[in-house]
Order: sequence, then C-alpha cells, then structure tokens
Amino acid sequence: MFKRSELDKRPPVQIFIDGVAVAARQGDTVSAALLASSCDARRSTAVSGALRLPYCMMGVCFDCLVTIDGVGNRQGCLVPVAEGMQIEIQKGKREIGK
Repeated sequence: MFKRSELDKRPPVQIFIDGVAVAARQGDTVSAALLASSCDARRSTAVSGALRLPYCMMGVCFDCLVTIDGVGNRQGCLVPVAEGMQIEIQKGKREIGK
C-alpha cells in the first residue's frame, strides 16, 4: 500500500502478521508497519463486515484494531513494534476469552 523511502535507514525489526514474517522498522507503530507491508492488512467490522484500514493514526477512530501477542482489540496506531511481535488482523468480532 505505502512504499518506504530509500532514505529510511532505521534498523529492521521482524514481526509476524497472520503468521507471515514482515520487516518493519524500529520506531514504527504496528499500524505504520501494516500499511508499509505488502500484506492485505484490512480488518473487518463486527456488525457489517465492512473492511477497514488504519485511518487517523492517533488513537481516535479505532479502525486499526488488531490482536497483538494474543491480546485482542489493541489500537495498532498506539503500539510500537517489537522484535518477534505476533499480530493478527481482526476479522469481525473478537471472541470473549481470547
């Protein structure tokens, strides 16, 4: 979706999106890494199934909800990436207890 600048020399950080290894950059938020990846990182809403992408990038709109290391409904725009982080794209509602 987005292309990183050739001038971005920040160290790489390996994260996993739905089990697929993706190279992010140190200092990225989860949402920024999702947008920069080649993965189809669109979540679907619980009620209508409408597709969503990170939008405001500042924690207001909740369109960036993901599951991070097993914890659901996390705002990806507020969470910095960490080496080995496991991210799952939320499809519909999150099951209670997961």
